[in-house]
Amino acid sequence: MRVCIVSQYFWPESFLINDLAADLTRRGHQVHVLTGIPNYPKGAFYPGYRNWPKCEDFQGISIHRVPLVARGRGGPWRLAANYLSFAASATVIGPWLVRTRPDVLVVFQPSPATVGIPAAWLSLLRQTPLVYWVQDLWPDTLQTAGGVRSRWVLAAIDWMVRAVYRRCARVCVQSRGFASYVAAQNVPSHKIVIMPNWADDAYRPIDLPPSAPEHVELPSGFRLVYGGNVGQAQGWRTWVEAAERTRHLEHLKWVVIGEGRQWGRLRQEIEQRGLSGTVHLLGSRPSEAMPRYFAAADALLVSLKSCPVLARTIPSKVQAYLACGRPILAALEGDGAEVVRQAGAGLVVPPEDPQALADAAIRLTQLAPGERAAMGTQGRLYYDRHFARQTILDRWERLLEEVACQRRQSKECERCAA
Repeated sequence: MRVCIVSQYFWPESFLINDLAADLTRRGHQVHVLTGIPNYPKGAFYPGYRNWPKCEDFQGISIHRVPLVARGRGGPWRLAANYLSFAASATVIGPWLVRTRPDVLVVFQPSPATVGIPAAWLSLLRQTPLVYWVQDLWPDTLQTAGGVRSRWVLAAIDWMVRAVYRRCARVCVQSRGFASYVAAQNVPSHKIVIMPNWADDAYRPIDLPPSAPEHVELPSGFRLVYGGNVGQAQGWRTWVEAAERTRHLEHLKWVVIGEGRQWGRLRQEIEQRGLSGTVHLLGSRPSEAMPRYFAAADALLVSLKSCPVLARTIPSKVQAYLACGRPILAALEGDGAEVVRQAGAGLVVPPEDPQALADAAIRLTQLAPGERAAMGTQGRLYYDRHFARQTILDRWERLLEEVACQRRQSKECERCAA
């Protein structure tokens, strides 16, 4: 197949779409990627890149980059400029860079949904079927996590998303909750495909020696580690209030590895409450280093705010935590909570309930090491059954071949009728 991927983010930025592109290339398919100049998550362009159209090859993948406004520090206006500039640039310049007529187009949509605009335009120009990979439910997520309140803006985005969905041959979603949401957008059920996310192969159980630098870097005691983005949707205030309720337990340490738009406010809150001895902020670390930090943790924390749209989400760190075989403390509801419960991989409490979170953290410290190890083992087994990377990539290849084959058959029928 000739596959064209449209994604605002791509290598060297770290996203699932990198795995799909690389795997399809290894299997002998021709892959083109229309993307932006890399600047996520720091907000500045990566070394070696200028904000100018650029074509490059990475491990056999043809990458076509268009200019955009960098994210900067991630303020609302800067993010809006980042999203809209890529959509405009990819719509105008993209067709000139991607000259090959693909058999199938794949659009990867975490945030923003505006990536669907150039994808739909390219699909129309090339008369190519479009497969939409939904990672974020716009406009609801924009309202919940992004703080957008304008009815006009939300209505315009809702109209845009529905229009792109109508153009799609398939809409791929990560969970049943996502599927029901997309169905409510008037997408026929036969077009909706549940395609779970996976974790990178680097996420696996690791035996760290006591002298490993990660053990030295993390505080001594029971280490409850959160790894990932610190944003509004993660409900970080709940961690702070729960940590304040456990400050009398000197051995319980809350550790945050990662940064994000709310990281500065989190740090300020910790300082104001005098929790620097209880909550430890390590800042960001390379994604390939995270499995070693997880291995050094006694338990791993995942949380989201309480709201209907986030309840449909399985946070990507759930798969990463399961793959690493560590016990999980989940402040979640909905699909994400159900995965942790079904796996028997840890404890689940309601989101935005500091007392419940504090009580569960204390309970984890009181469990025997063997009980926590059993949770981790159960989590890894569940991951292998439901989220194994190679199994899901096999499904992706079959889906894209099916869509491409339907297009070819349709073209042949048109020629026969003529």
